[in-house]
Amino acid sequence: MVYMFLAEGFEEIEALCPLDLLRRAGVDVLTVGVGGADVVSGSHGIAVKTDINDSEFIYDDVDMVILPGGMPGTLNLEASDVVMSAVERAFCEGKFVCAICAAPSVLGKRGMLCGKEATCYPGFEKYLEGAKISDKKVVRDGNIITAAGMGVALDFGLELVSALLGKDKAEEIRSAVIAD
Repeated sequence: MVYMFLAEGFEEIEALCPLDLLRRAGVDVLTVGVGGADVVSGSHGIAVKTDINDSEFIYDDVDMVILPGGMPGTLNLEASDVVMSAVERAFCEGKFVCAICAAPSVLGKRGMLCGKEATCYPGFEKYLEGAKISDKKVVRDGNIITAAGMGVALDFGLELVSALLGKDKAEEIRSAVIAD
């Protein structure tokens, strides 16, 4: 199962684009409202109804956790014991831990990026403690996937599909959503 955590002030495109691509690929994804919320508003006032809220979240059969960025969404994710517990457990178990925009800072502050190549929204590099900072827009290093921001949400989502289902499935989805 894949869990995407949505906290007040998340960047809508960084969440919804990857969510859409994963579901198109047939991946079971649940959105989790942080702070007991069943409806979470993004940083641009777009309200999203979540599948469950964090009081209903049970860490079970996790394949991937996803943290969209945005402000103050990233800070709200970081302040959540439920989110941090899920991220730390997934990391320790070698499951995919994915973050975009400002959200890789959450991983960096916890030492999860030490020795790993990673990227983030410009200006947040100082929080990627121990990481090899990359100028790539999307980076996958082992079980960690990071991305630079909203402008690469599609590429980030396709990398998530690739990590779970392989490059062929990601290319199939890419071809279905991008007219060449």
